[in-house]
Amino acid sequence: MRLGAKMVPFAGWLMPVQYTSIVEEHLAVRNNVGVFDISHMGQFIVHGADARDWLNSMLTNNVDKLDVGTGQYTFLLNDHGGIIDDLIAYRIDEQKYLLVVNAARADEDFAWLQNRLKEGRSPGRPSGGLETAVSCTLSSCSADFGAVAIQGPHTMALFHALFGKDIKPPARNHIVDVPLDTTSVSVARTGYTGEDGIEVFFSAKDAVKFWSAVLEQGKTFGIKACGLGARDTLRLEMCYPLNGSDLSPERNPIEAGLGFFVDLAKPEFVGRDALLNTKEFGPREKLVPFRMKEKGPPPRPHYAVFGNGERIGEVTSGTLSPSLNWGIGMAYVSSAHAKIGAEIDIEIRAQKFPATVEKKPLYRKPAS
Repeated sequence: MRLGAKMVPFAGWLMPVQYTSIVEEHLAVRNNVGVFDISHMGQFIVHGADARDWLNSMLTNNVDKLDVGTGQYTFLLNDHGGIIDDLIAYRIDEQKYLLVVNAARADEDFAWLQNRLKEGRSPGRPSGGLETAVSCTLSSCSADFGAVAIQGPHTMALFHALFGKDIKPPARNHIVDVPLDTTSVSVARTGYTGEDGIEVFFSAKDAVKFWSAVLEQGKTFGIKACGLGARDTLRLEMCYPLNGSDLSPERNPIEAGLGFFVDLAKPEFVGRDALLNTKEFGPREKLVPFRMKEKGPPPRPHYAVFGNGERIGEVTSGTLSPSLNWGIGMAYVSSAHAKIGAEIDIEIRAQKFPATVEKKPLYRKPAS
């Protein structure tokens, strides 16, 4: 199955918050293996002679560095450098790219990219002052795909159980087509949990069949179906940001501590000037991970953060970590208070509870 091929539309379903319990599902991923239905994610195909150059002008990371079969984490920004979406861009052929975007942003992303494509100028082509159509196409195939994320230390054992012991899994951040029965699926070595894992894309008509096969083959490895709750606690332990909470059009990647995924050496991309300004003068606030110092109610989004009695920011994500059994979170705080080890207070139900700014990630696997 080549990504971008025409497939039967599928209504899909929304990922539930939990199937059993958030803690059980979370610990299954940390210790064994879990499967997430990510069919709600959006998938776009950009195809054509100018696809690479046009995407490089739209996204923050350097698309030039992608070989066929590789992917990279990147951002789609507005003109002010704010984050419209974070996504993964895969190069799946010489002139074809797959963008996997967040479900809640898919329509907005597509409209924004489509408008830019219509306004675009073919990279490297002098137009004599006249606009020239970019030689590539943008299409959404979100309704055509089903997808699952298989995550956890037993992922590779399950991969071989599903696809055969002689099938080689992709390397980290690579994507390959793998034969399965009379068709094939696309397997990417990516994930959102901090564990080894894969994300598998397949024809929507095969979604229920593949989901069932994963659960059946995974019984030997202690698999659990996992929902949004476990996804959130797992990603937060790793300090992976969530679009709509930690990332928004009012925040840029440098403020979010994700400048590694921005290539300011590129001569042009949307939002570059704003990021150069932030880089030169420094962000007013930074996104930091924190850990509570006392047992108590867990931190939640929008709780106020204080430093030396003064309000210095706001929590964007917070939970009770199932792996650490401790309250953790992320917050935007003034840059002066963003140093690792800084003492802060989180206001929870009109009471202040002490916390410490920590180094990423908050969870580290025990030494074996």
